[in-house]
Amino acid sequence: MNPTQTGFAGLPLKPSTLDTLTQLGYLEMTAIQQEALPAALAGKDLIAQAETGSGKTAVFALALLANLNQRRFAVQSLVLCPTRELADQVAAEIRRIARGDDNIKVIVLCGGVPLLGQSSSLEHGAHIVVGTPGRLIDHLDRGSLRLDSINTLVLDEADRMLDMGFLDDIIRIAETCPKDRQTLLFSATYPETIERLAGRFQNKPIRIQAQTRRTDDAIREIAYEVRSETRFEAVALLLKHFRPGSSLAFCNTRVACRELAGWLKDQGFDALELHGELEQWERDQVLARFAGKSVSVLVATDVASRGLDIDKLEAVISVDIPADPEVYTHRIGRTARARETGLALSLFDAGEIALVRRIGAYNNREIPRGELPTLDDAESRPLLAPMVTLQILGGRKDKVRPGDVLGALTGDAGYAKEQVGKIKVSEICTYVAVDRNVALEAARKLDAGRIKGRSFRVKVLVT
Repeated sequence: MNPTQTGFAGLPLKPSTLDTLTQLGYLEMTAIQQEALPAALAGKDLIAQAETGSGKTAVFALALLANLNQRRFAVQSLVLCPTRELADQVAAEIRRIARGDDNIKVIVLCGGVPLLGQSSSLEHGAHIVVGTPGRLIDHLDRGSLRLDSINTLVLDEADRMLDMGFLDDIIRIAETCPKDRQTLLFSATYPETIERLAGRFQNKPIRIQAQTRRTDDAIREIAYEVRSETRFEAVALLLKHFRPGSSLAFCNTRVACRELAGWLKDQGFDALELHGELEQWERDQVLARFAGKSVSVLVATDVASRGLDIDKLEAVISVDIPADPEVYTHRIGRTARARETGLALSLFDAGEIALVRRIGAYNNREIPRGELPTLDDAESRPLLAPMVTLQILGGRKDKVRPGDVLGALTGDAGYAKEQVGKIKVSEICTYVAVDRNVALEAARKLDAGRIKGRSFRVKVLVT
């Protein structure tokens, strides 16, 4: 392929796949796709350093689909992900890209869902499995998952899987797969542990590091010096002054996350916390509400936020400045996506000036300093989220689809399509965002009405 070519037409892809990419609006390749796809489609092993939002999922999706024999009903591709929500995102993207081909079955195997139903799905056959290491080990132990037909193994966000203690599970899974497979490894960082992992499982891998950092004018960076005891007040001032519709505020510890989220709620902000102590159902609910614009501020730790792909995130706030410049780069890279602009606001105390300088040196630019706005400069009212999320106690197991929920709201309930936001269907429940002004009424109408001819309980989720 001509290295200057940015379209997909020059790649050895099936006409049906190229048509699907065009329909999906994939007209030009991202940096990681340009560099990685020719080698991946040629069957080479890869180590690709790329972040969420860089287009990496399409790289391995296209590679594993190119290797797939649709007529053979056996698991031929396996994708390992660190979290259930990332696995769901990956599976959805693979299904989207594969929709031009008939009967390609993709199964997600993650915790939080009964093993029995997953085993039943595997018995009916699958081509592609996307899952978390722990649940995949459960199925291997039960004999419900066979990996002897695997031709493509993908380790997505490998660095995070290692951080979460999945090394032994990854080793066992990889060693259970055929040795002559293709192995594609994706990682946001490239620590020594990743290099050792690659050396153990890959065959002469090609290493690719795509440039994904934003241009200076896409992200407006400002650092504010504050006293440690006034950080929470500083966060509130910045939120009131800049008034971003959605913000991700990073703290270095779970305790700080919990305290800041609680403090912001007491001040009237729509805020939630995201950290490793949450149960999976709590995490799913938090992410559904934030993605649905029902929460304006998500307070998170770096580990808990990895793998999040949030549309139109307007601001990233480093409540605690990170010691590692690469962590800072990952944080701010979550805003200003898809040609949008974004804010990256950082707080530091007098003892952390060296950290701010180190981050600036790492990115070859000094982070501009700012003066905190005063109460006179900032809008006095907290910014409320425009939507409220409703939880419908019925999901995929009840055959509920997004179109069913939208139809119920815009049909019998009588709401305009513009009053309905993001709809996420999980295994046992469905989340739908609706305009804040009609939330209580919409919940009552859905609770009293029917979706697909059935009645479901409906809850209003509030902070």
